[in-house]
Amino acid sequence: MLELRARRAVLVRRIDAATPAGRDRAVDALRAVAILGVVLGHWLVTSLHPAGGGLRTSSPLSAMPWLAPISWVLQTLALFFLVGGHVGALSHAAARASGVSYGQWLGRRLGRLLRPVAAVLLVWTVVVGVLLGTGVASGTVHGLVTLVLSPMWFLLVFAGLTALTPLVARLNPLWPLAVVALVDLWRFALDGPAWIGWVNVLAGWLVPYTLGAAWARGAFARRTPAALMLVGAGAATVALVVWGGYPASMVGVPGAAISNLSPPTLAAVAFGLAQCALALLVREPLARVMRRPAAWAAVALVNLSAMTVFLWHQSAMMSVTALGLLGGVDLPGLHTVADSPWWMAARLVWLPVFGLALLLLWAVFRTVEQGGRKKRSSGTSRIVRTGGTAAAPVRSTARA
Repeated sequence: MLELRARRAVLVRRIDAATPAGRDRAVDALRAVAILGVVLGHWLVTSLHPAGGGLRTSSPLSAMPWLAPISWVLQTLALFFLVGGHVGALSHAAARASGVSYGQWLGRRLGRLLRPVAAVLLVWTVVVGVLLGTGVASGTVHGLVTLVLSPMWFLLVFAGLTALTPLVARLNPLWPLAVVALVDLWRFALDGPAWIGWVNVLAGWLVPYTLGAAWARGAFARRTPAALMLVGAGAATVALVVWGGYPASMVGVPGAAISNLSPPTLAAVAFGLAQCALALLVREPLARVMRRPAAWAAVALVNLSAMTVFLWHQSAMMSVTALGLLGGVDLPGLHTVADSPWWMAARLVWLPVFGLALLLLWAVFRTVEQGGRKKRSSGTSRIVRTGGTAAAPVRSTARA
């Protein structure tokens, strides 16, 4: 135990010492919060249980709508796009100043995003073949694949917005917000076609992305704009839910007539704006917390393999569920229908187990996200980046 603590202390010191002095650690902390919020949210609102000779999914939000506040805490995608817009704008500006072409810049930005996606698709192609070959019901296989692939939709949107950064970096967030409002007006008030809602997939997430770009330009140097946005967006969200007929849950609920997330609604975008405003208000206190070496090391390690954590977290949950079935007994919170507070209490007990499974998958696939680079014999590794652009090789185990 003492040896483990000593090694951890050494790692913490190395990460802190290797981090450039000008690095905005609060940005990395917000990205880590965004990723971990999505992971915990999926683990808490998704249940796989035996039914009809296969596995079906259920959500506690269907049976217990009073749990909707969970989604207010753990639906953190807006933060991810806020940080993405902020870092993307700074990165593109730095690339232009250095004479780096748009193609080179975009290739670097998307490479780390898409490499781990390719690994997931390859592994799950093999898994699907094995499952179907061993007689697993096609409905079960479809449900499992849906759980794995459905979270990837936002990566496609994020990749698209990253590619459009030179065009949208100076776009006022009010323009895409107006598009979202008009689309919802057409859909819900004027009985427009349902397909028009998918316009909001791009417009809705463009709002926090352009907000992040505005942050990069210094738009929130003072706290007043963020405070006003928090009050206004928060009030708008409440009004849309209470009087506008939008669901209280900020994630999709099976069987619900309207989903706030698929596609994004005006309520979800307003909520995301309030969430982003709160993040902008707490960034200075957060930066002070990140000066503590232990806190920064934890955030840095999450950022090192953020996409690996995101892409494999559903596989971790399903692996634990599948292994639990080998015992022949339906385990509470793992194989039972999510329809009572007891299920939620039991589910909390399984979260560390899911975390351990994810840690094992991370150990296997993390090098894919890092481009397969091996640690150099001198102990240096290009894993700390400043402002979203590559820095010189440094000693560290963190990378944004």
